[in-house]
Amino acid sequence: MASNILITQSAAEFADALPDGGALLALDLGTKTIGTATSDAGWRFATAGKTVPRGRFNKDRAKLAELVDSRSIRGLVLGLPRNMDGSEGPRAQASRAYARNLAEAFSVPVLLWDERWSTQSAEAAMIGQDMSRAKRAERIDSHAAAIFLQAALDALSGEGLV
Repeated sequence: MASNILITQSAAEFADALPDGGALLALDLGTKTIGTATSDAGWRFATAGKTVPRGRFNKDRAKLAELVDSRSIRGLVLGLPRNMDGSEGPRAQASRAYARNLAEAFSVPVLLWDERWSTQSAEAAMIGQDMSRAKRAERIDSHAAAIFLQAALDALSGEGLV
């Protein structure tokens, strides 16, 4: 079944797999947590969500299923951690494996999105809001997910696909 599910780095392919749009869920995979962000069904706005503890995939799947079901998620955007030179290391390969598990578990298209600079941008924005260090640590992954989700949404709409 998973062989029919799209996993891509192309916004155009992703949009083609979702001709009627629909809410998207972005995931920023950390070693200990998963930051989440969601979009509206029209792909205009990204909003930071919960940060959930990360464990084995079966445990993660149960937590993520609650979000997918409650928000009627039609597609997933997964942060792809590239090196600054654009190459991929072990973390990127782990994210690709996680994407395959997600596509199979939820039967929705998955867009792999370059997440370079998303954490730094999120931290700068939160510092600009005078957020305490403790609150920043608690929310950084979800804010980073919202930043790269918004970039993906901008690409989806900027390509005239929506």
